[in-house]
Amino acid sequence: MMRMSVRPLIATLLLGAAVASAACSGSEAVSTTPPAGGRGGGQGPAVPVTATSAQQKAVPLDVTAIGTVIAASTVAVRAQITGELMTVNFKEGDEVEQGQVLFTLDKRPFEAALAQAEAQLQKDVAQAANAKAQAVRYQDLAQRGIATREQVDSMTSQAAALEGTVAADRANIQSARVQLDYATIEAPISGRTGLLQVHKGNLVRANDTIPIVSINRITPVYVTFAIPESMLPQFKRYMGAGTIRVEAQAPNDTGRASIGRIDFIDIAVDSMPGHGTCVTLRLKGAVIRKVTPPISAAPRLPRRDGAPSGTVLYIEDNAANALIVQELLAQWPGVRLLLAADGQSGIALARQTAPDLVLLDMRLPDLHGIEVLAALRMEPLTASIPVVSLSASAMPEEVDAARAAGATAYWTKPIDFAPFLKGVSSLLAKRATRFPPA
Repeated sequence: MMRMSVRPLIATLLLGAAVASAACSGSEAVSTTPPAGGRGGGQGPAVPVTATSAQQKAVPLDVTAIGTVIAASTVAVRAQITGELMTVNFKEGDEVEQGQVLFTLDKRPFEAALAQAEAQLQKDVAQAANAKAQAVRYQDLAQRGIATREQVDSMTSQAAALEGTVAADRANIQSARVQLDYATIEAPISGRTGLLQVHKGNLVRANDTIPIVSINRITPVYVTFAIPESMLPQFKRYMGAGTIRVEAQAPNDTGRASIGRIDFIDIAVDSMPGHGTCVTLRLKGAVIRKVTPPISAAPRLPRRDGAPSGTVLYIEDNAANALIVQELLAQWPGVRLLLAADGQSGIALARQTAPDLVLLDMRLPDLHGIEVLAALRMEPLTASIPVVSLSASAMPEEVDAARAAGATAYWTKPIDFAPFLKGVSSLLAKRATRFPPA
């Protein structure tokens, strides 16, 4: 269970001192002296009272709820064939990548079946070739009047039947290869492995009810929680404005809360006779999980005079990566982060805001990073802005292409916290030196 705090940051409140009145203005101290007579006489100095003007300010509106952590996706890994488990290539709790080999089963029966199918194909191909030659021979004999038409038709149909047998043999070979491939079990998704249910040397059965292992994708992790139905209109309005932030923190955890956003609202209506209508609002928020070792263990630049400042535009369609960068840059109050989820909106936002630094993912849903770089370099307003290309791939030709298109630097993902912070700080500092604020 986790404590959820959902914070719309746009509520307004009229603030004022409890003693403020229409007669008070500015910040004036009013001294009152207790009467000399009676019980209060001569008991102490005057008590100062400070009044101030009423102001209208934005304050956070917090909604706290108990939530349940769920994985972004879960896959139960099962065998599709029956065989002995020969190897296990990971440890329980390991992080695995999609396509990584997890298990191998005994391949010998399936290799033998494949060899048998290939041998049968060779046999039937030879018979089909002989039948075809016989059919051609009987057609020649029929033209001479030696063979009957019935014999020609028989040989022709026999040749056609063997052609069909050859096609079936090829399909059997394909099926045997698929069965052999099933003897190697790969990770269907990237994530963290759970408890291993079957160990090396045991017999696993095809599509058994108990999976061999489960894989949970926990970056980002999801948290579900409920809110009162009366708050639905407010939530929908704040979500449309993009001002809702989710903070998740485990019980008794004194560290920083994980931050995220509302991802989904599920509305369930239950009407029971005699009990009225019950509306349940179930929200799912995507949050960045805490890292092990804790994020505080990663080198962080201290908050001090001369800390980085400026506007950073991050063009990235992956919400998890965007949240990680948002969390890292949050330690610098002077840094303003703008987010764009695709290339077109990123180009438009860069032209509109002229940021001090652009972080550009090279694999966007609408444009390639090279196209975004070219568009930014063609505009006079954005031509001189430092642009850092980010990609999980660092092939030399890709790096060269990005630099040729105008990239200032090329960084690889996943983001390494310390070099990332150092690089952003350095680029912002150089930008501030070249273009000091007015």
